Amino acid sequence: MPIYVYWGEDEFAIALAVRELRDRSLDPSWSSFNYTDILADSPDAVIDALNQAMTPPFGAGHRLVWLINSSLLQQASVELVEQLERTLPVLLDSSILLLTLRGKPDKRLKSTKLFQKYGELQEFSPIPPWDSARLLQQAKQMARKKGVKLTHRAAEVLSESVGNDTRRLVQELEKLSLYYPDEGILNDIAVERLVVSNTQTSFKLAEAIVRGDIDQSLSLVEGLLLGNEPALKISATLVSQFRTWLWVKLMVRNGESDNRAIAKAAGVSNPKRVYILQKQVRSLREEALRKTLSQLLELEWSLKQGYNERETLQMHAIAMCQLYQPS
Repeated sequence: MPIYVYWGEDEFAIALAVRELRDRSLDPSWSSFNYTDILADSPDAVIDALNQAMTPPFGAGHRLVWLINSSLLQQASVELVEQLERTLPVLLDSSILLLTLRGKPDKRLKSTKLFQKYGELQEFSPIPPWDSARLLQQAKQMARKKGVKLTHRAAEVLSESVGNDTRRLVQELEKLSLYYPDEGILNDIAVERLVVSNTQTSFKLAEAIVRGDIDQSLSLVEGLLLGNEPALKISATLVSQFRTWLWVKLMVRNGESDNRAIAKAAGVSNPKRVYILQKQVRSLREEALRKTLSQLLELEWSLKQGYNERETLQMHAIAMCQLYQPS
């Protein structure tokens, strides 16, 4: 009686998981008879899915019933809950019921509690771009699934290049497997040669600035502009990042140790991120962070006045880097 709920905003990762579930559950010779997908917005979609799941499969393998984009774990009528209470405990062992949804399940609902009791819920949300450890772990896991052997440094280069873009990660691994089908372990040089980095982000620019690295900052500015990133968006992202760093620095200086309180003050949605932020601001001077925000205010004003974007960004990037260089 396998019951699965896949939820989250990473639709590509969910699609991969659905494909893997299909491949391991269905007999290829009978898949056209034993596989059904139902759009959740169709009339009586839930009832149809439950009825299909109660039907024994034809031939070999299992029956897979997929209810697509369901809102059953976010809102459910009393009648549907009663139907679930009657049906879920007695679903056939030879059938698999799969629900996918974009939003987060509401744990307060009876329908969610029923699926938690009788099934398995899996989250598929993009890894935050600042969580380099999880991004590296994802790159290694996906490489193993694709049969691509990477050195530790090669996996680091790959995760840094694709960021939290799951689709891009899979595409790059498929490319690596085609170029080196019979090779042993791929090193970082091979990965750098074939994988184009898309990490020229405003977040990387902020990191280069606090290192005082003028050359890297100018290179990132150029890459962002060549990638058609709007200058005002770059400015807004930098403001958000430096404001967060300053808030964390202030809270730590004032003796606050509760990560949840720090996260609330800094506008950070995930308190677990505070640990990373604390490490990032440990060596940063509060005065430099304040002056950086003043520089960013001037940058935004200049851009809105119609000044040349490239020259303005370059000039302010240099000025901000100098704030973090040794006197």
